[in-house]
Amino acid sequence: MSRQEARGGLYLVAVALGLLLTLGLAVTVTVWRALADIELGLHGILALLLGVAATLGLGIGLMRLVYHSHRHGYDDRVGYD
Repeated sequence: MSRQEARGGLYLVAVALGLLLTLGLAVTVTVWRALADIELGLHGILALLLGVAATLGLGIGLMRLVYHSHRHGYDDRVGYD
């Protein structure tokens, strides 16, 4: 595979991810507006923000563990039968 072909594949992945992000944001805005009649009080907003923060923290922490394990060779020490 040439460098130009690899670059073309990278652009294709970037465009696909951009389209998925745009679609996700469009769905989010549509659902949020459809639920505009529902009141979300202070406790609901706090629960939503804490849930988002906890989910992001968990995802970031797990990814850090994956990279740490890979860098230090912990994955290589596991025997394969």
